[in-house]
Amino acid sequence: MALEITGRLMRVLDMRTGMGRVGEWKVQEFILELPGQYPRQVCIALWGEKIEALKNFNIGDQMKAYIDIESREFNEKWYTSVKAWQLEKGEGAGFPAPTSAPASSLPNIPPPASPADIPPAEEEMDDLPF
Repeated sequence: MALEITGRLMRVLDMRTGMGRVGEWKVQEFILELPGQYPRQVCIALWGEKIEALKNFNIGDQMKAYIDIESREFNEKWYTSVKAWQLEKGEGAGFPAPTSAPASSLPNIPPPASPADIPPAEEEMDDLPF
C-alpha cells in the first residue's frame, strides 16, 4: 500500500551517518507541515541515495512525499518511523485548496485527543511545561 502526504517543507535536520552490519549508512530527516485547520508537523526520513531528492526543494516549498510507516519493538517499547521513498514538487506555493464533501458522506470520527487531554503516566509527571 502506497501512502502519500502533501505539505510544506518547514525544516531540514542535520544529516546523520554511521556504520552498520552491511556498511556505512546515512539518513536525512526533514519536517513537513500538513495543511488543515490545525496544521500538524511530521518528521520524515530519507535514507541513502534518496537524500539527493531533497536538494530540489527549498524551505517553504510545497511537496508530496510518498512514504512507508513502520513500527518496531525494542525492550518492550514501540518506535515508529516515517520513511520517504519519493518526493515530488507540490502544486503552487500555498497549501492545496481544501476539498469539501457532503456531511452525510463523512465518517463520524471524533477529533484526536490533544496531549493536554491525556493524563501522563505516574513516572512521567514533572514540572516541565511541555
